[in-house]
Amino acid sequence: MADAPDVRAGRLSPAEYRRNFDDAHPPLTAQQAMVEAARCLFCYDAPCIEACPTGIDIPRFIRGIQSGNLRGAAETILEANIMGGTCARVCPTDVLCEGACVRLAEGKKPVEIGALQRHAVDWLFERGIQPFTRGAPTGERIAVVGAGPAGLACAHALARHGHEVVIFEKRAKAGGLNEYGIAAYKMVHDFAQREVAFILGIGGIELRTGIELGRDVTLGELRRDFAAVFLGLGLQGVHALGLAGERLAGVHDAVAFIERLRQTKDLSTLPVGRQIVVIGGGNTAIDIATQTKRLGAETVTIVYRRGPEQMSASPAEQEWAKSNGVAIRHWARPVAIEGVEGHVRSVTFERTRLDREGRLEGTGERFTLPADQLFKAIGQKLVPSAFNGTAELLDVENGKIVVDAERRTTLDRVWAGGDCIGSSVDLTVAAVEDGKLAAASIHRYLMAG
Repeated sequence: MADAPDVRAGRLSPAEYRRNFDDAHPPLTAQQAMVEAARCLFCYDAPCIEACPTGIDIPRFIRGIQSGNLRGAAETILEANIMGGTCARVCPTDVLCEGACVRLAEGKKPVEIGALQRHAVDWLFERGIQPFTRGAPTGERIAVVGAGPAGLACAHALARHGHEVVIFEKRAKAGGLNEYGIAAYKMVHDFAQREVAFILGIGGIELRTGIELGRDVTLGELRRDFAAVFLGLGLQGVHALGLAGERLAGVHDAVAFIERLRQTKDLSTLPVGRQIVVIGGGNTAIDIATQTKRLGAETVTIVYRRGPEQMSASPAEQEWAKSNGVAIRHWARPVAIEGVEGHVRSVTFERTRLDREGRLEGTGERFTLPADQLFKAIGQKLVPSAFNGTAELLDVENGKIVVDAERRTTLDRVWAGGDCIGSSVDLTVAAVEDGKLAAASIHRYLMAG
């Protein structure tokens, strides 16, 4: 008979919890920032700018740091990316700006662009400087649904144009995944809320929390009462494995567990298993695996159905998990979840491979991993029932809202951005760019009328 599951709180000492969930990558000192800035070659046709979804003028802000003009450096960053503080902490810089650094072609370490970006933005935040002002009031009102990165970026840009913005957010706090879905050791000292306060500080933006589209307000009502609507809904649903045993105790949605962890004031009260299995290959899989290890789990194993090159988590994130004691097993998919007395105790996987046409197939070979807890990190999905109706149907393809290059949907006066649209990249920085593009389009539309 299998042992009873070992899931309990308080596995570590208070000092261990503090150490494990402190800033994983401490900021640069002033001297370190100057030394690192000096490594930049200030390329005329800088490939790092092209690699940044928001188009930050990276050489310009680094030159600002080098010359001691930290305010100017921060303003250069925030002008292009109002959430430059968060992105400096969570962006996969190894595959974006730093991955394009010409230093790599020389066989050298790329300039630490993310760390320098954080240095500049943190300097501004620590001094309470608000470099942006609201434009002259236009009298136009826009509704933004969702206070995540896309919604906040859109609202801020619209306020700079002088429009009034009302943000409707179903949760108690603004910030979206920055507040609820990112590993705690990446966003310490309540940074997500400090950034939200900075964005709202421009004025002209009203935040209404606890209001959910489809439950408390309809899209039809918003279109009636506002000149334009921006949907930054994110992805509300969770994909299922489709296996018997998925409802056993101890089987969790990774995003929900991370949200619980992020909102728990005392981590010693959070129960965690001794043996953890995580299914998935993205950043959420990395985050939940690493955090459960840091909560005191003995063994943590990520299992992904394809190879390391196909994982959406960047190589740096994969190495980070391994350095934290997480094992990653590739080319396997779950086929059975077994439980004892209503609680998960093991997960059986089938090894996979690609057939001649490049399609994934099972090999028939199986192995079983013991598990006190199983975390599903296999992606989220849109729940279109919140906005679909006979008179207000939005086109949805492959589970995402259809938009054009300006982030306009197929419904008149409705724009959308962030994870809810059909973008190939689900990143904070991409969501910010969506919000910027939509705001520019909305402004042009309103002024043309």
